[in-house]
Amino acid sequence: MGICPLILGFELRAIMREKPTPPEDYECCQSECSPCVWDRYYDEINLWRAEQAKLKAQAEQQVKEVSNAQ
Repeated sequence: MGICPLILGFELRAIMREKPTPPEDYECCQSECSPCVWDRYYDEINLWRAEQAKLKAQAEQQVKEVSNAQ
């Protein structure tokens, strides 16, 4: 008996971090601060995307392993 891919998806969502939200208009002072709130946002979104890609690859690998085991 294998693990249902739907259960794997549920477990994956349980460990996924929420997507970062862009700063509001009032959060940027437009004075070219370093780091700007937008710099922080882009760093966070890039990190989030990398995490998502890793989690997706892990989930796909688990599904393949479950499929191969059946």
